[in-house]
Amino acid sequence: MGMMADIMTEPLWLQAWVGWMMLINTASIFFLSYREPRVVLGIWIGNIITMTAMYEYFGYTRILGLSHVIWWTPLVIFLVLRLPQIERGKRVRTWILVLIATNVVSLVVDYIDVARYLLGERDPMI
Repeated sequence: MGMMADIMTEPLWLQAWVGWMMLINTASIFFLSYREPRVVLGIWIGNIITMTAMYEYFGYTRILGLSHVIWWTPLVIFLVLRLPQIERGKRVRTWILVLIATNVVSLVVDYIDVARYLLGERDPMI
């Protein structure tokens, strides 16, 4: 069974949340004329590679959140710092704001999951 198969065993709301995160991060491809979405796309690819490798090693456990912690923490900081340079009313700015909000919500959960794993909670999430 693969990671997506494991995710598909989660409650529908969690499946929808994972789908939303995938959609909003992948939407970077619609704004590649801007620097920020190109950075997002590179980090998104790095996150996918890292999380896939972690899944193969650790299985479907809370430590998978470490991939988001590693990649998205600096990404969110970068985007927040770049936001003043992006003209209000531009679609790319709206997308960046939604992306920041989405990734911050995920990071809250991810930091908690990583802490729980490090404190000994090693059971599979399903």
